[in-house]
Amino acid sequence: MSSLLLAAHGRRACSVIGGRRRVTDALSGVGVVARRFIIDMSYSAHFMDFKGSSIPSTMKKLVVSKLSPNFREAVSVQTVAVPTPGDGDLLVRNRFVGINASDINYSAGRYDPSVTPPFDAGFEGIGDVVGLGLSASSRYTVGDAVAYFRNGAFAEYTVVPAKECVPVPAVKPEFLTLLVSGATACIALKRLGDLDKGETVLVTAAAGGTGQFAVQFAKQAGCHVIGTCSSNEKAGFLKSLGCDRPINYTTEDLAKTVRKEYPRGIDVVYESVGGSILDLAVNSLANKGRLIVIGFISGYQTASGIPPIRGGGTLPVKLLQKSASIRGFFLPHFLSDYKEALGSMMQMFAKGKLVCEVDCGDLAQEGRFVGLESVFRAVDYMYAGKNLGKVVVEVAPPSVSNSKL
Repeated sequence: MSSLLLAAHGRRACSVIGGRRRVTDALSGVGVVARRFIIDMSYSAHFMDFKGSSIPSTMKKLVVSKLSPNFREAVSVQTVAVPTPGDGDLLVRNRFVGINASDINYSAGRYDPSVTPPFDAGFEGIGDVVGLGLSASSRYTVGDAVAYFRNGAFAEYTVVPAKECVPVPAVKPEFLTLLVSGATACIALKRLGDLDKGETVLVTAAAGGTGQFAVQFAKQAGCHVIGTCSSNEKAGFLKSLGCDRPINYTTEDLAKTVRKEYPRGIDVVYESVGGSILDLAVNSLANKGRLIVIGFISGYQTASGIPPIRGGGTLPVKLLQKSASIRGFFLPHFLSDYKEALGSMMQMFAKGKLVCEVDCGDLAQEGRFVGLESVFRAVDYMYAGKNLGKVVVEVAPPSVSNSKL
């Protein structure tokens, strides 16, 4: 049991009596060991495990200092004081953070025009609890492993409301893949895909962070799955996931291949690239086909953020002739489905029924993505199309002490 510093108004040491019981977490659905404590907290506002976790006085974080789709131009590394958790908050020492294509949309100010710099960057992290408020201590304790989906993840330490955290069995980057990438595929295909057994599903950028999950969920629904990718290595990975027809568009003509091998058309397209790929998807839809747009990465680095499409003027006619539809998906609009989706995926992963491929840059030219500054390299790596799976940065090594209250 580690010694504690009562970090605000502390006048005397607290006494702790702990017991353990097995419970199922309400958010993730995963069995965790619950710790119930009787704590004299009348003279403290929060707990900070300085000794056990070696919390420094300052930390580094990434801040959007000017709006730009050029991530390196928009974002700077700043040294600030380590924040203090409020009553219902956790202070998380980030071990891993996830890289998303939308990171540069956020740095360009496209999601909320009313937000002006400076503001914190990053959407998802996983790490250890090293501090917590009084209310938060009823559910968590120092040393717990948690993941979260919240702005400000690109930092060595992040304060997160306890109600927004997800308890995880261990600080593994695989759990991080589920928060945004996995949840997007799971919810989008369930709510907008209307998948039926035997249908044909096309997943673009199929070997990427979210594509890998779309392939697996479509296969689990009994569909024939086509996946686009940019290398033979990625094609091999897709086959290992059960993808029926990987198409390496650097060696095969994608449009000709789809027309020749699938003359009836595609029932569902899970699309994240945009531009000419979106054009192809529209033209390839079968009668009553559904095109799910979860992004358009090919345009994110441009000034407008929107890649041009050639068939825009005739789009209504094309959809009408096939009774087809285009359906947009933005994860924050489907948070009511998030708890169920995350719980289901965590259970599947625990049972070995879901592959969560992580790319930490081990094969990158400058090596593995380690340290907060590596976020810049990781973003470049993803936009160069080099990643296989979800791009993840290791912010910090494991704690020397993982002590608990």
